[in-house]
Amino acid sequence: MMKKIFLLTFFVLIAWMSGFAQSNMDLEMADLMRSSGKIYVVISVLLIILGGIAGYLFYLDKKLKHLEKKIQSKLNNL
Repeated sequence: MMKKIFLLTFFVLIAWMSGFAQSNMDLEMADLMRSSGKIYVVISVLLIILGGIAGYLFYLDKKLKHLEKKIQSKLNNL
């Protein structure tokens, strides 16, 4: 019960604070970056970073599956 109350309070607090985060200054900065073309650089860098993280996760998954098969085959041979 206490956990539910804490989570509800946390989400209400986050929602309340997000209202203050949206100011006119943020829109001016976005318009400035869009007009100078820098927004495309930011989006490109973010996509490269997210692609790298996704690629690394797929690589780890492939390695883990290989190790699981190796362990399973050793257990079956016992």
